[in-house]
Amino acid sequence: MSFLALFLGLGLVILLVLGVPIAFTLSILTLGGLYITDTNPIIFAQQLMAGTDVNSLLAIPGFILAGDLMGAGGLSRRLVRFASALFGHLTGGLSIATVLAGTFFGAISGSAPATTAAVGSIMIDELEKEGYRRDYAAALSTAVGPLGQMIPPSIPMVIWGVLAEQSIAKLFLAGVVPGLIASAGFILVSIHHARRNGIKPHRRATGRELLRATRDGFWALMAPVIILGGIYGGVFTPTEASMVGVVYGLVAGVFIYRELNWPTLYEAVLRSLKMSGMIVFIIATAYGYAYLIADEQIPQQIVDSLLALTHNPIVILLLINVFLLILGAVMDNVSAMVILSGVLTGIGQMIGMDPIQLGAMVVINFAVGMVTPPVGYSIFVASAISHLKIEDIARRLGPFMLVFVAVILLVTYVPAVTTWLPGLMG
Repeated sequence: MSFLALFLGLGLVILLVLGVPIAFTLSILTLGGLYITDTNPIIFAQQLMAGTDVNSLLAIPGFILAGDLMGAGGLSRRLVRFASALFGHLTGGLSIATVLAGTFFGAISGSAPATTAAVGSIMIDELEKEGYRRDYAAALSTAVGPLGQMIPPSIPMVIWGVLAEQSIAKLFLAGVVPGLIASAGFILVSIHHARRNGIKPHRRATGRELLRATRDGFWALMAPVIILGGIYGGVFTPTEASMVGVVYGLVAGVFIYRELNWPTLYEAVLRSLKMSGMIVFIIATAYGYAYLIADEQIPQQIVDSLLALTHNPIVILLLINVFLLILGAVMDNVSAMVILSGVLTGIGQMIGMDPIQLGAMVVINFAVGMVTPPVGYSIFVASAISHLKIEDIARRLGPFMLVFVAVILLVTYVPAVTTWLPGLMG
């Protein structure tokens, strides 16, 4: 291994351990690498421009802002109320309603922490009132968060599509079936938990209550229909769909539900700008780092090292999944995808894996990282909402983690789970 490869690899680990932000870490290493190779540093500026001159990146701030506006505008609360009225009377009904509310909101926000915040802020207290332990309620709210990254529109899917140069629309579709399977698994966990702990069902909603919840939640339920229907109906691109989501969130929040005012609008926009700026900055700086990695043929060296261990694709994929799960627990998923995209796409080509299937596998692995300490943003959000310690919530995540592992294995070894729907697009 060359000195440049050691510098880029060890430097990355050392700077991240020291707590240097990932964007500055990548910038320092890129400039250092250019100095080592005696390359004109203007390359770094050119790569920064190349990293941001991608039309698809416009979808990221769009979907982030759309999700924030819909949450602040009252759409998330109405989704929860609708799900509770429809399923609350079943065994584990309120827990099931929490899962379905997370699924619905995941089809709006595209973000795991946002989904946990939207659902948990309402359902944790409600679940506790109905006899559920507060730590279970917080764990459930944590677990439904990653559904926001699996079910379209998904911000990590947009990022992977840009990095791996794959169709974002097909990547969106690749997450639908895994997301629904995870949702179904959580429902089974909810039913089992209610039966085991003697949780009595919530009273059945009257016809009038159900009608009111449906009418009140109609515009919230229509949001994913309009956004996703427009994408796959060929009306607009994913980037245009994100802007449609922003306009829809504004109209619904201001004129229909009348809960979006100037203070809440300001907070939502500011929060979205901070998140969008961070993500785009990381991607831009990563282009220079990726340029050096590709020039040094580091991805090919890693592929060759992996082949030296085994040629069995089943074992290779298993090792990759274990590695991604561990990495997702200790590193921000955007940073990890940016750094590893070249290596993972190279391995996928080597073993003949469908690139859409590979993208779904990577995103879902990192989505699971959102619920695992020390950098699981969803569990931090649930902890803040529930006022419980992270370790108390983590102890209750076991059954949900088993569901996630089962979904990852299905995505990895049963290609149709992720390729069937995208295949319908031709």
